[in-house]
Amino acid sequence: MERAVGVIIITEKIKKDNWSAGDISGEFSELVRSARVKLAETVVCNIKEISSSLFLGKGKIDEIRLIAEEQDADVIIFSEDLNGTQQRNIEEIVGIKTIDRTQLILDIFARRAKSGEGKIQVELAQLEYLLPRLSGDGVMLSRLGGGIGTRGPGEQKLEVDRRRIRSKVARLKKDLDSVAKQRSMRRKKRDRFSVLNIALVGYTNSGKSTLLNALTGAGIQTDNMPFSTLDPTIRKYTLPNNQSVLFTDTVGFIYKLPHSLVEAFKATLEEVVEADLIVHLLDAGHPKVREQRDATYVVLDELKIKDKPIITVLNKEDKIDDVFLKRRLLKDFKDSLLISALNKTNIDELIDRIMSHLGGLTTFVRIDLPADNMRLLHLIYKHGVVKKRIDKGTSVYIEAQVPQQVMKIIERDI
Repeated sequence: MERAVGVIIITEKIKKDNWSAGDISGEFSELVRSARVKLAETVVCNIKEISSSLFLGKGKIDEIRLIAEEQDADVIIFSEDLNGTQQRNIEEIVGIKTIDRTQLILDIFARRAKSGEGKIQVELAQLEYLLPRLSGDGVMLSRLGGGIGTRGPGEQKLEVDRRRIRSKVARLKKDLDSVAKQRSMRRKKRDRFSVLNIALVGYTNSGKSTLLNALTGAGIQTDNMPFSTLDPTIRKYTLPNNQSVLFTDTVGFIYKLPHSLVEAFKATLEEVVEADLIVHLLDAGHPKVREQRDATYVVLDELKIKDKPIITVLNKEDKIDDVFLKRRLLKDFKDSLLISALNKTNIDELIDRIMSHLGGLTTFVRIDLPADNMRLLHLIYKHGVVKKRIDKGTSVYIEAQVPQQVMKIIERDI
């Protein structure tokens, strides 16, 4: 296992966002642990100005070098992003590999990607990160092939020039476009069969996969660490009113999620963009639950879906013993629900809230169907809630609450 010295950067922007050095250090430590690296020591740096050549002052970089030597460290990891020049200059001084926040997260993503689509997305993000950092002497290329910051597609010898990397980036984008088209076709098929889609979103490790397991028995592996789920998982669920819906779980978000990752995972995140309803999960027991909410909304805003109907769910109720804290959370997060996905506490209340929201996406129909048109009758029973039925011999009179998409099919085919 590699040993690392972590450099925790605290900027004025981070303070303004109400994140302390302890908060940033805690989350950073979890990320490093997820990358299977031992954090030997951390150095906290409060900065007001960023050096264009070294990010930090020369004296601080020398201090970090000495600590790395004392700890026999293999790598130095910055909690903020470095540009290519800063990264090269720091490496020249400290004498060991130096990576930044985006490389750390990319390394975790490379470990977790299982599907072909996920691997393409990670490789694209890695190459787009690497491209502007290529130097004439190939410094960035020379150390690829082992350890943190080099896993996944980067393990292949990237002894190529900018032009060939750009060509590969273009091919990967083409592959992702193809995946996006296939996903779009699947969504159109779902629309044709009138299945409403509910997206589970939230900060990483907020319990989305656990909730999907609780609702549908999806059997997704859950780990108590960031980004345990990358590839989207879609499961069908039948509500108590007999309405079929799909629950979609996808990658979790994080404070200052690198823009390149949002871009690379846009094809996957389109499942969230196209959702009819969003269930936003929060870790109610986390001390930075409000800041995690804000970080999630930054990504939702970037995806231009903040205006979709959203149910706020305060998860991990089982971790809170303080009754007054529970009351304050419910007061602070208006119209929210407090649940435990792990213990399946208040899941019924969540389902009731979901049905209430989906009611706005349904309509009431009174119709005489020809007795030989069993396809439409089956469609109504499968996706709607039948209130009344009268068999008349040559026709069937139906009163039902159905999704608007079913109503469009009925109007088209009658």
